[in-house]
Amino acid sequence: MSDSLSQIYAAKVADGRIAADPAQQAAIPLLEAVATGLTEVPKKKGLLAGLRASQPGDGVRGLYLWGGVGRGKSMLMDLFYESIAGDHKRRVHFHEFMLEIHETMHRWRQRDGKLQDPLPKIATEIAKDTWLLCFDEFQVENIADAMILGRLFEGLFDEGVVVIATSNRHPDELYKGGLQRDRFLPFIEVLKGRIDILELEAERDYRRDRLVDMGVYHTPLGPPAEASLDAAFAALTDNAVGEPAELTATGRKVIVPQTAKGVARFTFAELCENPLGAPDYLAIATLGISEIIIAVMKNEDWLSRG
Repeated sequence: MSDSLSQIYAAKVADGRIAADPAQQAAIPLLEAVATGLTEVPKKKGLLAGLRASQPGDGVRGLYLWGGVGRGKSMLMDLFYESIAGDHKRRVHFHEFMLEIHETMHRWRQRDGKLQDPLPKIATEIAKDTWLLCFDEFQVENIADAMILGRLFEGLFDEGVVVIATSNRHPDELYKGGLQRDRFLPFIEVLKGRIDILELEAERDYRRDRLVDMGVYHTPLGPPAEASLDAAFAALTDNAVGEPAELTATGRKVIVPQTAKGVARFTFAELCENPLGAPDYLAIATLGISEIIIAVMKNEDWLSRG
């Protein structure tokens, strides 16, 4: 029998890999409840009986963990996700997931022009292979996402998909100040009605603690500086490899060459020699990227430019 999340967390505290934190410990039972629910065989009742096959997510409430940067949300997600056996699960950055949804909608409409709203069918297709969706950096920044989220998530929930999410914002703060936000508000109520919400009120900013001894810059350029930047990225992302991301700023695409767990990495040329403006830098700073590592590699000594 595999260890419970509480046991795994306690073991990590005991061997010094993490520090015991009351706020994190308060989240463990809620995550364990989700894990337990996913292992139980659901019993269909009422209108759902006979309409589709039962799956583990039926009747299981998900969890939305929100709070400031560096409080341990991603670490708890790591522990939870690794504790779930099987292949019917997926963990994905929310922005990446929504890009996939828009691309899928486009393909469905090209294939069947008469299909006015492909979202219910897309939700059904997702649920065939995925009973558990884990979202990193859940946030809504554009009207295209805002206008479809309600219908998409109602479909996912109706199909028995369980959602776990981390975010820096309470659901009530999502898409705040956005265009036509009144049309987005029903989605917030759907979300709050189908998953539990917990603020991770950890006192320490664990990511900031990691920054203390990293330094601000490394010079001269060369292998030692590159190794230091590699080590900093690994420390801030728990050794994640990272992957490219695409942001949107005032209709323009901004490419982030490497990002993971709210950390982005650029070369100097990519960040400072491309024709980027204030909206682009704001998009980088606000769309889930809380710390930025600028890797100044194979460039002239830009500090000497004055």
